[in-house]
Amino acid sequence: MKKIIILLFSLFGICSINAQSVVDQANNAYSSGDYEKAAQLYKDAINQNGESATVYYNLGNTYYRLNQIAPAILSYERALLLDPGNKDTRFNLEIAKLKTVDKIEPVGTFFLTEWLNDLRNLRSTDQWSYIAIASFILLITCLFLFFFSRKITLKKIGFFSGLALIVICIFTNVFAYNQKKKLTERNTAIIFSATTTIKSSPDNSGTDLFILHEGTKVDVKSKLGEWSEIETADGNIGWIRTKEIEVI
Repeated sequence: MKKIIILLFSLFGICSINAQSVVDQANNAYSSGDYEKAAQLYKDAINQNGESATVYYNLGNTYYRLNQIAPAILSYERALLLDPGNKDTRFNLEIAKLKTVDKIEPVGTFFLTEWLNDLRNLRSTDQWSYIAIASFILLITCLFLFFFSRKITLKKIGFFSGLALIVICIFTNVFAYNQKKKLTERNTAIIFSATTTIKSSPDNSGTDLFILHEGTKVDVKSKLGEWSEIETADGNIGWIRTKEIEVI
């Protein structure tokens, strides 16, 4: 039994070393200006060791250097799914978007909703979960102070702190749930075709509605055969061939 356990740990260690070795090779290739090789190695690292916000960020930088804007935007978006609070990734994403053709203004949202979304994106699912757990533990402590302390001052501290912590617990759990939902549903995509015509129906004979270009982000509403129904940030809806988009 001990030999089996030792063997498993050894295999795990070898896999970890190999994965890190691939990332190191990719970083070296990037530093030397061999961006094609770096991009392939970063993708190999993801295939071997799973998704990583850091590797996706580096992959996005590599594609940007290669002037492949759609893959760069896709990589940055995937990095933000895993680490939404990373300011460098968000900044580089905005820089990459400047090179896209479509300048779509999103439909206006209520300022409070926008503020809550920005607040939610400061942390990942795990980070919000940790804050929620810590808040709940502190809430129990505050309840203990309120019910069992003999001093009025401590009772007041326990009561008002408890109220604040209840609000924090609610919001952090909601934020964690929303971030988890974004990770699991993956209902947004990036257009990879240089130019594509959006149709009114999932068929080549459908009416031409509007044209989109590579790098544009869309919401995927539904799928039918080889077609996907999409919605742009400004609310326009139509059908596109699924092979022309890449889900984030």
